[in-house]
Amino acid sequence: MAHQLRDMHGAARAVAYLMLAAGPYNFVTGVLMKLGNPLPEVVALALTSIVLFIVGLICLRRPETMPRLFWPLMPFLGAGVISALNVATRDATLGPQLFYLWPLLYAAMFLNRRIITLTVVQISAGHALTAFQFQEGGQALLDWIAITVAMSMTAVVVVGLRERNDRLRGVLEAQATSDSLTGAANRRAFDAEISHAVAVAGPDDPLALVMIDVDHFKRINDTWGHAVGDLALRTVADALRDAAEDRRHMVARLGGDEFAVLLQAAPYAAVRFTELARARVAAATGLPSGPPSLSIGIAVVPDHAVGADELQRVADAALYRAKEGGRGRSMMAQPAGPLPATA
Repeated sequence: MAHQLRDMHGAARAVAYLMLAAGPYNFVTGVLMKLGNPLPEVVALALTSIVLFIVGLICLRRPETMPRLFWPLMPFLGAGVISALNVATRDATLGPQLFYLWPLLYAAMFLNRRIITLTVVQISAGHALTAFQFQEGGQALLDWIAITVAMSMTAVVVVGLRERNDRLRGVLEAQATSDSLTGAANRRAFDAEISHAVAVAGPDDPLALVMIDVDHFKRINDTWGHAVGDLALRTVADALRDAAEDRRHMVARLGGDEFAVLLQAAPYAAVRFTELARARVAAATGLPSGPPSLSIGIAVVPDHAVGADELQRVADAALYRAKEGGRGRSMMAQPAGPLPATA
C-alpha cells in the first residue's frame, strides 16, 4: 500500500506502550477522579479506557493480527481520541494537550510527509475544538497558536533528524557491504545474496555464477607497483559492471584478485557476458602494465547446480580448469549428472 511503515516492530511497540499507558491514565483521571459526573459520561470513559488497554495488549503481543490499514490510520485515530476525551472532560489545560505529541511523533517517525502534515492539521483542529469551547476567546487563540506552532516545529525537527539518520545508515550499510577499492560488493554481501538468488532461480529464471581471476596479478604488483595493481582491479570491476548491461546482477570482489558475478542469465548469455567483459578490459587505456587477462569459470542454476554451495564449487572447478588450460580463457561447468539410482 502507499503508506507502508518504515519499521513495523517499532511502530507496534510505540502504539502498544501508548495504549497501555493511556488506558489506565484515562481510567484514573476520567473515571475514578470524576465519579460524580453524569453516569453515561463515566461509563463511556470507562469503556474507552478498557478498549485502549486491550488494543495496547494486542499491539504488544500480536501486532500481526491488526489490519494493515490500522497502522497508517493510527495517528488520526490517536489524535481523534485525544480530542474527544478533552472535549468530554472539558479540559483545555496544557497537560492533556501534551498527549497530542504521541500521534505526531508516531507519524513523524514511521510514516510519510503527507500523513505527518495531515496529522498536524488534525491536532490543530482538535485543540481548537477544545480551546474555543472552554477558554476565553483571547486565551483560546493564544493557546491554539502555541500548540499549532509547537507541533509543527516538532514535526519538522523529528523528520529532519529521521532523514539524516537514514542517510547515515545508508552510508554505513554501503561501507559494510562494499569493497572500498573497486566499489564492488564484498564477500559478506556476496554470501548473503547468493543464497537468496539461488533460492529464487529456476528454469524460467536461471542464475549464472561467473568466477574471475586476474591472471598473473602478483607480477603486475611486483613489476609496476601496487598503485598500478589497484588500477587494474578497478578496471576489471568497471568492465564487469558494464558488461552486465541491463541484466540483474551483482559484481563482488571476494579478495585479492578474485571477483565473482551473479548474473540473471542462461549458459549462452553468461558466455556472452564474459566475452563483453574481456572486450571492455582489453579496450581499457591508462594501464602501464597493459590490460590484464582473465581466467573465468561459469556455472548456472539449474543446469550445473541446485544449491548455493554446489554452485560455488562447480564454478570454482571450472575456473581452475581455465587456469590449468593456460589462463586467459573461460570454461563452463560440467552439466549436472543424473541422480543416483535408488533401491
